Amino acid sequence: MEPQISYFSPANSEDKPFFSILIPTWNNLAFLQNCIRSIRTHSTTSYQLVVHINEGSDGTLEWIQAQGDITYSYSHENVGVCYAMNAMRKLATADYLLYLNDDMYVLPNWDGILKEEVLSCPNHYFFISATMIEPSAQSNCSIEQNYGTTLANFDEERLLKEWNHWEKKDWQGSTWPPNVVHKDLWDQVGGYSIEFSPGMYSDPDFSMKLWQAGVRLFKGVARSRVYHFGSISVKRVKQNKGYYQFIRTWGMSSGTFSKYYLQRGKPFTGPLEKKWIPFWVHWKNGYYRWRLWFNK
Repeated sequence: MEPQISYFSPANSEDKPFFSILIPTWNNLAFLQNCIRSIRTHSTTSYQLVVHINEGSDGTLEWIQAQGDITYSYSHENVGVCYAMNAMRKLATADYLLYLNDDMYVLPNWDGILKEEVLSCPNHYFFISATMIEPSAQSNCSIEQNYGTTLANFDEERLLKEWNHWEKKDWQGSTWPPNVVHKDLWDQVGGYSIEFSPGMYSDPDFSMKLWQAGVRLFKGVARSRVYHFGSISVKRVKQNKGYYQFIRTWGMSSGTFSKYYLQRGKPFTGPLEKKWIPFWVHWKNGYYRWRLWFNK
């Protein structure tokens, strides 16, 4: 059953911004305010702010309405990331869709650097990410530095002094936000797969759909940086069994896709090519598929 979602656009909005920044949120008002404050302070490129409000019982709905310049969609219940992303796509007016989590704080010229990367691409078959600075890095794509895990202990002043001191090179394997995709490519692959609701493993699934559509440029940009407090909403939601859904959908684990196709975290050397996969990885994925079939 499709969730009930309402759509709202401000009367006066940017005619044709370069980015539509898509931010799903779920009763996370203080972090959302911090995120939007950083966007307004540190962005250098024209943008449209698009927020999907899940539930909004903490005052998020009223705060967004009071801003007057934010486009938003709203669901009375938490419909998760996948439905939220697809709802925001309907409201986006830019050619380039930039997905951002509400518990991120963007750093100076983060978007200008992404714009440079986008304009350097020969066509719209790309998937480009900024680089996260995190208290506890999710992967070798991130920079591990602790500037706070809550807004109460967030050391914003020190972060703004040090954010570009940490050495990092461009990396392969764009999957997680912040990421940028062209609207035509988004539409071509059908956006985010609702089978992964409320959202676990929807990121690698989206990357796989781009791969199947012919995308080979999955680039993480080291100079474009955001601070990520660390999956605040994910810790509260009842998670779907996305690991097994990914195997059921694609015939391999997300780890196989990330390591052998996207080569996630390796130094960026250009567009990817499908690499040789060891026989034991094929065997392992076959075993997973057999287990899923046997336990239907």
